[in-house]
Order: sequence, then C-alpha cells, then structure tokens
Amino acid sequence: MIRRAFTMRLKPDALAEYKEYHDNIWPELVAEIERAGIASITTFQRDLDLFLVSEIADETAWDKLWNSEVHKRWAEVMQPLMHLREDGIVEAGELNEVFHITVGGAGNGRVSILAVTNPEPRSELAMEIYGESMSVPASPAQPISEAPAPVAPAPAASAPKPARKMVVRRAKKATVKKAAAKKRAPAKKSKRKAAKAAKKKTAKKKPAKKKAAAKKSKKTAKKKRRK
Repeated sequence: MIRRAFTMRLKPDALAEYKEYHDNIWPELVAEIERAGIASITTFQRDLDLFLVSEIADETAWDKLWNSEVHKRWAEVMQPLMHLREDGIVEAGELNEVFHITVGGAGNGRVSILAVTNPEPRSELAMEIYGESMSVPASPAQPISEAPAPVAPAPAASAPKPARKMVVRRAKKATVKKAAAKKRAPAKKSKRKAAKAAKKKTAKKKPAKKKAAAKKSKKTAKKKRRK
C-alpha cells in the first residue's frame, strides 16, 4: 500500500461548510474512490490548513479519481471553499514522507520502518484537483525495510561462586553475633539487678545493727548507774 499526503487551504469561515459536505459525502463519489484504488482518505485540520493523508493501491489512483465525472462535479462544489493562488490555482502541495513505522500485531514482534533522512529532489507532477491544475512534486517509490524483532537485553552477569560463598558466610556470622548479643543482654541486666538488690539489703542491715548496739550500750549504762 502506498501513502500519499497533500496540503490544502480553506477560505475563511469555510470549515463548517466543508465539514458538512464531507459528513454527507455522495455515495457515488465513495464508489468512485474505491474503483480508483484508494483504500483510505483522512483529512486533518489546523486553522485554515488541511492535511490529507491517503493509502492507495498504485500511483495512478488519484489521477483516476480526479479525471472521473463524479469528482469533477464534486470539485465544482468544493472550489468556492478552497483558497486559491493569485493565478487562480488551488493552493495545495504534496507532502514528502520522511518516516513511517508499522508495528506487527499478535505478538509476532516484527516492525516495519521507513525512514528517509535526505530525500532526493522530486520531479514536477501536474495534476487536476478540484477542477484546477496544480503543480506539485511527484512522490518516488519508497521501500520499507523489515527490521528484526527487538532483542531483550541480556541479564547482568551473576557473581562468581566463591564470592557468593564469602557473602553467605559473612551473613551467617553477623546473624550469630546478633543472636549472642541478644542472649548476653538479659544476663547482664539480671546480674546488675541482683547486685543492686544485695547492696540495698546490706544498706538496710547496717542501720539495724547500729541500733541494736546502741540499745545494748544504753542498757549497760543504766545497769551501771543503778549499781
């Protein structure tokens, strides 16, 4: 399938009427488009500029359509809406395709790419559009290259086995040390608590002994006085 694209220009305030005609395109014109070998026509719009993109079976498809009687009648309707140059020719030009990509479906992974970075100068092609002759560059055949499916990047190289063993050993040592530290911590705390409790007991016992000794000394002093 060949792709052809054109630019055209509308007159001010003509977009609504242009769209209304195309929303109600004549059935006989649709049949003539199919007979000419045009598979699809898409028109994009920006302000007054129109961008027409088409898929055709061969290079003569548009010539067949423009030379048909039904298109000549359609051109008479469209011509008042189109912007004309000073010489009365429709202001239009063929676009040069520089890039196209088609991604294959169903997971087949194939991609068709057409990329032209420096297209060669085109020859002049005179054609009839909307009832007026228009000089535009002809589009040369452009091959489509089939690119292989993209290859997934190789996974990063794994570490050698000796290095892995060292890492595992270090990890084991670290876990053993942590477990030992957790076990030691409660034992140390219990020893500290026992020591504190013993100090408190001894501190309580000392004042009691002192009091008992003081009582004894008082009793002996009283006995001596009585004597």
